[in-house]
Amino acid sequence: MVKEIYEEIERLKKEKDAVILAHYYVPGEVQACADYIGDSFYLSKAAVNLKASTLVFAGVTFMGESAKILNPEKTVLLPDTTADCPMAGMADAERIQRMREQYEDLAVVCYINSSAELKQYADICVTSSNAVDIVKKLPNKNIYFIPDKNLGSYVAEQVPEKHVILNDGYCYVHNQVTKEQVEEIKSLKPGVEFLVHPECPAEIVVLADYVGSTKGIIEYATKSDKKEFIIGTENGVIWELQEKNPDKKFYVLPGGQTCASMKKITLEKVRDCLKTGSGQVEVNEKLRERSKLPLNRMLETAK
Repeated sequence: MVKEIYEEIERLKKEKDAVILAHYYVPGEVQACADYIGDSFYLSKAAVNLKASTLVFAGVTFMGESAKILNPEKTVLLPDTTADCPMAGMADAERIQRMREQYEDLAVVCYINSSAELKQYADICVTSSNAVDIVKKLPNKNIYFIPDKNLGSYVAEQVPEKHVILNDGYCYVHNQVTKEQVEEIKSLKPGVEFLVHPECPAEIVVLADYVGSTKGIIEYATKSDKKEFIIGTENGVIWELQEKNPDKKFYVLPGGQTCASMKKITLEKVRDCLKTGSGQVEVNEKLRERSKLPLNRMLETAK
């Protein structure tokens, strides 16, 4: 049955002139049918350079929006339009305006894991891969980092010369990681390195042997001579880690870390959106123009 769905997806991709972009957190069987697999930064860059007329974004809604903002002439399809990221809207336009009034020299830095509605109020977007580098490059002393307080806190730690003001948004998957969970698995796997995503709270990040984006975690584990790792991010990344490192072992935290929205993306839904054209992403032109500016600044600054 699964083999038949893969074959149907391949046929539909050719018919519809489509490519599939999948985030590391969607189920492994969906990643297996994708043309491009990556984190938000990689996928946002890849989407700009693709010649296909249809992009199927196997991920959450803000990712489809970003692809549409950068590629207005393309058809962008989401396999499940209810696969939303709660953090994507966790900032307030009125508070952003108050911050601009309070600090003359302010840059509003918006994590790409946010809605188009939120991006339009930002000066520049960042991802977990490039947030530290971009904030370092900005001429502004004062940085209002939205929406994720944990990534903002990590940036503040890495760029102490800046005054980083934190918002109170968070990724519920990473934010719920506890010291007890980490200590429990470390006691069961003594000496095994702990690799963590900076969306985790600061008290978790300090326990890590490596801190980085999902892509960074994969690259670190792949290049390392070590054979075992504890992974502190959404458990969908294990599929790619095992694909690249069949001889290594990867352990998730007790209870696992699962994004319910990412797991809504199934092979059947990928096939169905290709077949029917359902889940089409639309961003009105005014909003698209406003939210495109910080995305383009990110792509330029990150070069």
